[in-house]
Amino acid sequence: MLECVLATDAALELIEQLKVKHGPLMFHQSGGCCDGSSPMCYPDGDLIIGDQDVLLGRIGDVPFYMHKNQYDYWKHTQLIIDVVDGRGGMFSLEGVEGKRFLTRSRAFTTEENEKIKQVFEA
Repeated sequence: MLECVLATDAALELIEQLKVKHGPLMFHQSGGCCDGSSPMCYPDGDLIIGDQDVLLGRIGDVPFYMHKNQYDYWKHTQLIIDVVDGRGGMFSLEGVEGKRFLTRSRAFTTEENEKIKQVFEA
């Protein structure tokens, strides 16, 4: 199955560390206001998910959401969540670890785009 969101080994390792400290987690791809356009990691349930949020998939068994309006811009890409040194979003859990999650991406092929349409636009 084609995945809309993946995570690097480094990101998966940090997710596991954060689970130990904080319990169940959730991700939401920030829309660009206060924290830029970053993947934000929260304790599960700390951010209220609405009707306009799209579940893109799971990374490290953690749900990853994006607002529908932003998804319309990103729907042609596969998100690859990575981690780098430095402080990221001030509300995201990894900041105190001296790390930040970072979204990388790659464009889907024509065939992959057709498969994605079947899943998200059905």
